[in-house]
Amino acid sequence: MDWVIWVAAGIVLLIAEMLVPGVFMMWLGLAACGAGLLTLAFQFGFAMQVVSFGILAAITLSIGLRLRRQHQVVHTEREGLIGRPATALVFQGRDGRVRLGDSDWAARVPPDIAPPDPGSRMRVAEVEGTVLIVRPDL
Repeated sequence: MDWVIWVAAGIVLLIAEMLVPGVFMMWLGLAACGAGLLTLAFQFGFAMQVVSFGILAAITLSIGLRLRRQHQVVHTEREGLIGRPATALVFQGRDGRVRLGDSDWAARVPPDIAPPDPGSRMRVAEVEGTVLIVRPDL
């Protein structure tokens, strides 16, 4: 009947993961269920049950960490600015300033774009250092 305790503990951990998500207890719950099934199949003693749980926990946790790392995406500030709307403040030739959110930024329009009038809606096309390259927002 030892296997029932392992499987029950695994199910409790899986339910706890659903109630308090953190993607940690799930892996231990799967390891406990696996240890219970191994105990049922091979009639392990207590020491071997603990060892099998430890090995399965290490395997499931490493799988979980590997899956977690694959989905991490790092965005730079530059990528966060491209495509955002801005309002033209003042331009002298191609260089000027725009308001983006609650900040004023140095800006430049590409050579093929006429300097915008104050209040014109613009969109960030590129970022060169701290200067935003903006185009009219169509």
